[in-house]
Amino acid sequence: MAKFKECNVLEVDTLCDIGKALSSPVRVEMLQHLYEGGMIIGEIAKKMNLPASSAAFHLNMLEQAGLIRMEKQPGTRGSVKFCILKVDYITINLVKKNTDIDEVFNAELPVGGYSSCCVTPTCGLFGPDGFIGNEDMEHCFYYPERIKAGIIWTSSGYVEYKFANGVPKNKTIKKLTLSLEICSEAPGYREDWKSDITFWINGKDIGTWNCPGDFGARRGRLNPPNWPSGNTQYGRQIIWEVKTDGSYMNGEKISSVNVDMLNIKDSPCVTVRIGNKPDAKYEGGFNIFGKHFGDYNQDIVLTMEY
Repeated sequence: MAKFKECNVLEVDTLCDIGKALSSPVRVEMLQHLYEGGMIIGEIAKKMNLPASSAAFHLNMLEQAGLIRMEKQPGTRGSVKFCILKVDYITINLVKKNTDIDEVFNAELPVGGYSSCCVTPTCGLFGPDGFIGNEDMEHCFYYPERIKAGIIWTSSGYVEYKFANGVPKNKTIKKLTLSLEICSEAPGYREDWKSDITFWINGKDIGTWNCPGDFGARRGRLNPPNWPSGNTQYGRQIIWEVKTDGSYMNGEKISSVNVDMLNIKDSPCVTVRIGNKPDAKYEGGFNIFGKHFGDYNQDIVLTMEY
């Protein structure tokens, strides 16, 4: 698989290291030899008719520029350094970005793409081909086919998702937005079935929404024909925003938890948990709708502005 290296005009040290590394015909020839396969320093020196010390000097410059990797390996007389090409293509962006304009990282997970869960009957999963496993059987939530689910439901507990964190480490996150379609979970459906649904991000409680009901009096706009009437049909589109001054739900401030308190920079992923607290006043479960189900044609969407 091809290996790419990208850098921009603001990475001055990186650009200078690459420029120095590629400014010597000797080092360029070394890269040509390494493209054919990894070699120890002695082999490269012999192939290019160079003293071993000179070969090591040039290879150290290539390693400093991030173009090769050197690994210690046992040899007949102590350890030797094995050199491997680290980069196939280099892209240098010489356009300086306007720092006044925010960048956006966006990720979307299917409702069945949770990494862990705790569910209780009534519970189940339904996809394009029908029920996934059996209703009210907790072990079915661990079937591989769960990834195809278009709607999941449970009368209590939680589901937890892990989204990739694609924000560059040297950037400051200004806002995190989470969007999904959700409602309460009653047997069949009940328009007045309340549920206190809490959202956690990276283990931090960002707030609780009191859902007014489990909606089934009309069919969901997108529901496939094989989804039975008489069951939950659609939910409310909920948009959580965690900003620098607190957390908002559909534009209304709901807690003082701000984006800096989520410690997003320290992790390769962002963990989102959705569920009922065990001591919730209304432990009324939840339904989560994905694409082609309910009223909104989306899965669970996470957006971060930086």
